[in-house]
Amino acid sequence: MNGMSCENTWTATFDVPLNAPMAADQTRNGALMAVAAMVCVQLGLAVAVTLIDDIGVEGVAWLRLVWAGILFLVIVRPKRSAFTRNSFLVCVVLGAVTAGITVLFMAALDRIPLGTASALEFLGPLGVAVARGHGRGRWAWPPLAALGVLLLTEPWAGTVDPVGVGYALGAAACWGIYILLTQKVGDEVAGITGLAVSMPVAGLVATLVVGPSVVERLSPHIVLVGLGLAILLPVVPFALELLALRRLTTAAFGTLMALEPAFAMLLGFLVLAQVPAALGLVGICLVVTAGIGAARTGARPAATPVGV
Repeated sequence: MNGMSCENTWTATFDVPLNAPMAADQTRNGALMAVAAMVCVQLGLAVAVTLIDDIGVEGVAWLRLVWAGILFLVIVRPKRSAFTRNSFLVCVVLGAVTAGITVLFMAALDRIPLGTASALEFLGPLGVAVARGHGRGRWAWPPLAALGVLLLTEPWAGTVDPVGVGYALGAAACWGIYILLTQKVGDEVAGITGLAVSMPVAGLVATLVVGPSVVERLSPHIVLVGLGLAILLPVVPFALELLALRRLTTAAFGTLMALEPAFAMLLGFLVLAQVPAALGLVGICLVVTAGIGAARTGARPAATPVGV
């Protein structure tokens, strides 16, 4: 009884005053991780576009995933004891979904601008935000972000390649599933160990789908560029996203991803000379506003992280 009384006194004394600041720190850290991941993703995609002429969109996707799988295996060296049967299977499914995102999105980039493709892909996280959100922010931020996406893509202009749009929407569906699975893996598997299973699986799936048609077009230079590209995308951002999803709700994370089309448009302009339209700039302001709004209210008070 005395032990229980002391424990309750300790909780009442220390836990309550610290809850709000800890939640604020958790939200801020998760948001910063998500933003850093987005910058890495878009910079990596801008660099990846420059390799399309050499090995094609499928080749770029395959090279990134294969190198990422190798790097995660070498760096993390996962042990069987780190997984339950269920968590291992979730990691495998996550790997297949990751391959889908990568291959479909690279196919979209071959047909439509980087900013437009990223805006369409954002519909996946937006769907997660709407489906999983709670409170007033559930309906306030996603519609604002959706309006920004429309201004970025300008579908009424009729100049967007429909096949490219289809690829981007396929990537969007995969990305929504990816967010849900990544959070589950992050909660059940310590550290980034789950990625040491999902990324090799993604590389294997990509190899089965497109690998044989790409190998003959490789050169030592392209292989080395692919290694650097894999570090920039997906090794660093996927690890950051997994850690961010331990600190944010899927709804907040999904809406925060509204910032990604803005980063895509900026880096598309700086690296690929893709000049945004005036309405696109207005769209950037809207998605940034929605992302900030989501980040301010997105802590996961009920989460119990496994590892860092």
